[in-house]
Amino acid sequence: MIALHRLAHARAGDKGNRLNLSLIAHDPAQFEHLAREVTEAKVLALFAHRGATSVRRYDLPGLGAFNFVVEDVLQGGVNGALNLDGHGKTLSFLLLAMEVPEPD
Repeated sequence: MIALHRLAHARAGDKGNRLNLSLIAHDPAQFEHLAREVTEAKVLALFAHRGATSVRRYDLPGLGAFNFVVEDVLQGGVNGALNLDGHGKTLSFLLLAMEVPEPD
């Protein structure tokens, strides 16, 4: 198992209580491996402790990337959350810490 950051990088943004995460493979040849391993269900489980209710994944094979939309994960959003940092930007690091099997 290896940390996802060894295979990809991420960008994140937020809008209200919705997190938008982009996962981009360092090597586009790893797209299929990432598609198998970084599923909607696994991402939802990763963010469950923050109250996430659903995840939608949009595949962008031509870019070797994915876009994940995570609902209800920001505890009300920047203006409503009681946590120190209500922004979604820092949550990309949580995704990149996810462990996945090494590709062949």
